Amino acid sequence: MIKENTKFIKNKAKDLGFSSVGISKARHLHEEENKFEKWLSKGYQGSMNYLEKNFDKRLDPRKLVPGSKSIISLSYNYYPKKNIDKKNNFIISKYAYGKDYHKVIKKKLKILFRSIKEKIGDVEGRVFVDSAPVHERAWAKLSGLGWIGKNSLLINEKKGSYFFLAEIICDLDLEYDSPVANRCGKCTKCIDACPTDAITSAQIINANKCISYLTIENKKEIPTELKNNLNDAIFGCDICQDVCPWNKFSKPHKEESFNPKNELSSLKKTDWIELTEETFNKIFEGSAVKRAKYEGIIRNIKAAN
Repeated sequence: MIKENTKFIKNKAKDLGFSSVGISKARHLHEEENKFEKWLSKGYQGSMNYLEKNFDKRLDPRKLVPGSKSIISLSYNYYPKKNIDKKNNFIISKYAYGKDYHKVIKKKLKILFRSIKEKIGDVEGRVFVDSAPVHERAWAKLSGLGWIGKNSLLINEKKGSYFFLAEIICDLDLEYDSPVANRCGKCTKCIDACPTDAITSAQIINANKCISYLTIENKKEIPTELKNNLNDAIFGCDICQDVCPWNKFSKPHKEESFNPKNELSSLKKTDWIELTEETFNKIFEGSAVKRAKYEGIIRNIKAAN
């Protein structure tokens, strides 16, 4: 029955468009505890104070979802069919080209979880998409979806790293997958390419210097010494992924809702500079870019210009 249930979950997830599915046993992440504590003690989280909260739940999903036995980790491709970045123009991260991934993927997760209940019976659990204290990359690594690269992102040898991660934490006993080997080797392209030196060492990111953090999570003015290194980025950053050799295996996604609106694709630098709040709300309705708010995007444009 365990084998049958596991096979059903993985097949159904693939049918719903998920790229990869792996399963690991719910337990305390002892191997992550010291690293995470040390990272926080250095203040590398910047103003993301929520990372300090629910420390115990972040490391032990059984405290987040009582009675949980398994973590079903899933990935969802967002590599675009067409890169809308242009020379002498402002740049937003590829993951934000279309609709907000939280909503798109959560809807699919709920369908998957409902299917699991219909097939297997009374199953207790919760679904997550980057919205709770879940150490998602650690679980994805343990369930064999890939390894943690030097840029701290999960990398899959056949799919690269342009994918979202999601989880179902539930009380089912399932077959567990095994981690894969780290295949970054001696490559340091991501570290060398980071214009703000945010990757302090392999797998250690100082968010205070990270362009993604500076243009999204950070609510203060961008430090003067970092403005010249934004490389025209005004929402997120893909540099450490763009230079990663494993992303030559990335293939365009098939998710229609992740495609950019024509109005976004056609924006020129002058259009960005003259962007009104009304136009911003129209173009980015239902988009993850709304997280930075209009005021944040204007701040970023001024800093990058």
